[in-house]
Amino acid sequence: MSLDVVILAAGQGSRMRSKLPKVLHQIGGKPMVAHVIDAADTLPDSRTHVVVGHGAEQVEQALAGRGVSFARQTEQKGTGHAVAQTLEQIGDGAVLILYGDVPLIAPHTLAAMVEKVSPATLSLLTVMLDNPYGYGRIVRDAERRVTGIVEEKDATDEQRSITECNTGILATTGAQLKRWLPALSSDNAQGEYYLTDIIAMAASEGVTIDTYQPAAAFEVQGVNDRVQLAALERCHQAVKVDAIMRAGATVADPARVDIRGELTVGQDVLIDINCVFEGQVTLGDGVAIGPGCIIRNATIGANTQVDAYSVIDDAQVDGANAIGPFARLRPGAELREGAKVGNFVEIKKAVLGKGAKVNHLSYIGDADVGERVNVGAGSITCNYDGVNKSRTVLGDDVFIGSNTALVAPVKVGDRSTTAAGSVITSDVADDTLAIGRARQVVKAGWKRPTKRQ
Repeated sequence: MSLDVVILAAGQGSRMRSKLPKVLHQIGGKPMVAHVIDAADTLPDSRTHVVVGHGAEQVEQALAGRGVSFARQTEQKGTGHAVAQTLEQIGDGAVLILYGDVPLIAPHTLAAMVEKVSPATLSLLTVMLDNPYGYGRIVRDAERRVTGIVEEKDATDEQRSITECNTGILATTGAQLKRWLPALSSDNAQGEYYLTDIIAMAASEGVTIDTYQPAAAFEVQGVNDRVQLAALERCHQAVKVDAIMRAGATVADPARVDIRGELTVGQDVLIDINCVFEGQVTLGDGVAIGPGCIIRNATIGANTQVDAYSVIDDAQVDGANAIGPFARLRPGAELREGAKVGNFVEIKKAVLGKGAKVNHLSYIGDADVGERVNVGAGSITCNYDGVNKSRTVLGDDVFIGSNTALVAPVKVGDRSTTAAGSVITSDVADDTLAIGRARQVVKAGWKRPTKRQ
């Protein structure tokens, strides 16, 4: 049976107090609605349709390239009205209805629901809540069969005591939706067309209503304000951190690590507090990450030590490296095995060869640094002339004296040395010493100026 997934994402989200459409607010570094699309994408042979309304252009632009189709809900007339906007797009097969502000729904939950859908069976996701205030209640008959859903504002006192609640997530067939949705009425406290009313229609036709429960309540929690957004962020992070701990990482405090993308870890990885991982990050066996580090789109090889407050962005670190504290690896930085980058050092579009060291207060950009090179404190590559970038090449076993300025394009040959304080503007041959600094002048008996009276 074909599968259409309909994601409702048209609401304004006024309680967010934001110009950004609610479904574009992020969890784990990704818009909420993108999480829902990711879950839908795990279902085989599915087509996804997103119903947009408030901020429709922003939502469509944010989801460009995701392979989804859009339907516009120009008037906010309820969930039933929203789904009806897709009737010309969906087929007669299975249809799964999801919500763009319920971001943590698990793919396995959806797969279980869709599996049972048929013209004779509707799948409904419910949840048991100790405090069901605000939720629609699941109404059952004496034989525990679902007969309908009643919204909070329309419920009697007896119905409000029910703790089994509607999540809004259901799966049925397109053929049934095309019959049921036009028959909905807005004769209720909200004056809206409730999608939930199709449950009673299904029951009256003898359609079996199978109910499912999520493995965790947070799977079906929606976001109406920033407080709820923050709460779900922590739920999302707890799942992510649990996974890396089970994969072999020791995390100093699971509540103080954020994974905003995908983090892959080897065995015996150590992660200290307040670290942020963004994009695709891989940590090899024995990697240790100090407190306060930010790592995005990077691969960190085995047995590397990243000390406190270092930033690694789109970089390749081969292994057995020492980085930081307070180091910055910018896009294009590559550290070969055993290379060291120390405190207040910035590396950009540069390759550091095996065993190379840049230990203190230096900038190396657009450079090829050979093996076992030692770059002294305060040294920089002058790689930009205001228009073009040029490259610096340092051969193997080069020693760069402290406070050297290497004016690119320039090459320093193998085993050569630059004297401290030099400005190197011309190539340096192998096995030589380059001195490029002003001659020192000493004036004996010199008197300091004094203030004029």
